[in-house]
Amino acid sequence: MAGSIETTAGTCNLEPHTTLLPVAKLLLLRAEVAELADAPDSKSGGARAPCGFDSHLRHYSRMPPVKVGVLTGGGDCPGLNAVIRAVARQSFRRGHEVVGVREGWRGLVEGRFEPLGPREVSGLLPRGGTILGTSRTNPYKVDGGVEAVRERFRTAGLDALVAIGGEDTLGVATRLHAEHEFPVVGVPKTIDNDLSATDYTFGFDTAVFISTEAIDRLHTTAESHNRVMVVEVMGRQTGWIAVVSGIAGGADVILIPEHPVSLDDACKEIRHRHARGKDFSIVVVSEGYELDGLDDQGDVDEFGHTRLSERGVGARLASEIESRTGFETRVTVLGHVQRGGSPTPRDRVLATRYGLKAADLVHEGRYGRMAALHGDSIVDVSLAEATARLKTVPDDWYEVARAFFG
Repeated sequence: MAGSIETTAGTCNLEPHTTLLPVAKLLLLRAEVAELADAPDSKSGGARAPCGFDSHLRHYSRMPPVKVGVLTGGGDCPGLNAVIRAVARQSFRRGHEVVGVREGWRGLVEGRFEPLGPREVSGLLPRGGTILGTSRTNPYKVDGGVEAVRERFRTAGLDALVAIGGEDTLGVATRLHAEHEFPVVGVPKTIDNDLSATDYTFGFDTAVFISTEAIDRLHTTAESHNRVMVVEVMGRQTGWIAVVSGIAGGADVILIPEHPVSLDDACKEIRHRHARGKDFSIVVVSEGYELDGLDDQGDVDEFGHTRLSERGVGARLASEIESRTGFETRVTVLGHVQRGGSPTPRDRVLATRYGLKAADLVHEGRYGRMAALHGDSIVDVSLAEATARLKTVPDDWYEVARAFFG
C-alpha cells in the first residue's frame, strides 16, 4: 500500500507495501516516534522530524527525570503533609527525585535540604503540621536573600520547586518567577481562605470544624450561666473562619474586618435577644476586627504583619460588652488550636488533589502556575493572579450571617 496520511503536523508519506497497523499498535509506536522527534531531520536542518512531528511538541515526548524541591512556608495548617505526600508519590511514579526544603524560604536562603523517599512520605495523610518545618522568612527582606535562594537552588541540583503557602509564601514565588524565571509552582495553603483565584484553600475546612465545635461547646455553658460568650477566631484581614463557623454554630453576632459593625449595634443586638427571653448570647469575632483603642504596635514579621495574638480583640470586646449591657461576659481565644491536629476528610482530599496537580505542572514544565479549585474541578491559574489581591467575605455571605443576629 502506498500513499500518505495527513496530520496536523504535516504529511507522512507511506512506502509501498506499508500496512496500516491497528490503533493499539500505533499507540505502542508513539514513544518511538517521540524519540525520533527529538533528533534533527537531515532534510530540514532539524526543524522537522520524520512524518512531520515538530521537535518542540513536548507532550509527545517523555520528560527526563528531574529533581523537585518542596517547601512549606508561613503558618502551619492541617493538610500540609498530605500535599507533600501527593507531590512525592506522583513524582516517584515518573522517575523524579524529591527533596524537602527545611523551614520555608529560610531553607533555600541557608541551604537546608533533606531527601524525601517513599519511607519519608509514608503515613503522612492524617498527620497535622508539616514534616519539613516552616518559617515566615522573606528572602526579599534578608540581605542577599534572593541571590542566596537562586544559588542554593542551583548548587543543590534542583530543577523545580513546589511552594506550599499562603499570600506571603506565594507572593515570594510570584516575584521570583516574574523577575528571574524561577521554575516554581504553587499550592494554596491558608486557614484564612483568603487567596483569590481559588474557591477554597486547604486547611480552612479543618479550622472551621474546630471553631464550630468550640462554639457548640460554649453554647451549653453560656446557657447554664446566662452569660455572653465571646469567641475569638483567626482571620487577620478576612473573616471567613468567623462567618462560616459562626453560621454553622448559630452565633448571635459575628464581627469581621470586611463588614464593620459598631460596638453599639452589636450590644443592641444582644439586648434585643435578652429582651426576647434569651439570657445568653454567642459573639464570634475575627482577630483582625477593628476596635477603637486597641494597640496594633506589637512585633512585626518580615512580611509586615503584626502579631495579632497580642492584640487582644476578644478580651477588649468582652469588657466593652459587659460594661455597656451589664450582662456577665467571658472570652475564649481559640488561637493556634485552629491550626493543629489531624485534617478533616475534606482537607485531606483537597490537599491530595492539589499536590497531584502541582506534580503534573512540574512534569509538564508549566511554571509560574498554582493549583486551584474551581467548582469541583482542580485547575491551574497564574501565581500573579492568585496573589494579586485578597479574597474577602462578600456581602451575600455576610447577609446570611446577619439574618440570625439577635
